Amino acid sequence: MKRAHSLARLNGRILHVFSQRTTTALRSALPLRLALPHLEPVLALNVTKEVSKDTLVIVRARELTADYPSAWTDVLPQLLQATKEIDRMFLARVGTFPVGIVIRYEEIAPIRARRMKLLYDAALKILTARDGDRRLRGAMQATFSREEFGVLLHELFRLYAEETRSLSRSVRLPRLLVPLREFIAQELFNVMLRVARPLAHEIAAAAYRPEVPVVHK
Repeated sequence: MKRAHSLARLNGRILHVFSQRTTTALRSALPLRLALPHLEPVLALNVTKEVSKDTLVIVRARELTADYPSAWTDVLPQLLQATKEIDRMFLARVGTFPVGIVIRYEEIAPIRARRMKLLYDAALKILTARDGDRRLRGAMQATFSREEFGVLLHELFRLYAEETRSLSRSVRLPRLLVPLREFIAQELFNVMLRVARPLAHEIAAAAYRPEVPVVHK
């Protein structure tokens, strides 16, 4: 379970960096800059929601490696139901801000399922890797090449952006910005995609950089 929690913490740090880079990019993009005071609190809470959801997926993958493999068709309904409780907590926190939001499950559920499946499969591979020292970094490198890891991160980011676009369509905006709702949602998605690719390559490069041995004098 130690490696699973380490993987969940790493995933959480990656998602927070992705959210921070996105927010920085949004501040220079019109009309998103005008909508940012209404979007930014939601985006900040959303990343916490996503970290909790991903942790649930990773821990479930670890539980199954310790038990026995289950078909994804059996695991998915359990995970989707559990994420609805995380959504309820998210909505309760959003309710303290002057914004309103509705989660459109008919639109979000297929996107969420694809992202969870991708993360679940990757976590299973990493958690069952037979590297020599059993460290997370070694397990990742034994499971994916640097290029494969970068592609994995980019696809996870892309699906995260798709779900966020759907969520942003439900954020209550000032009357003047309401006609631009769809445009703002699409531009938010475009900004997230522009951030995603270079960040995925940057993280993959850092994760696969050779470690410099410590020389004791």
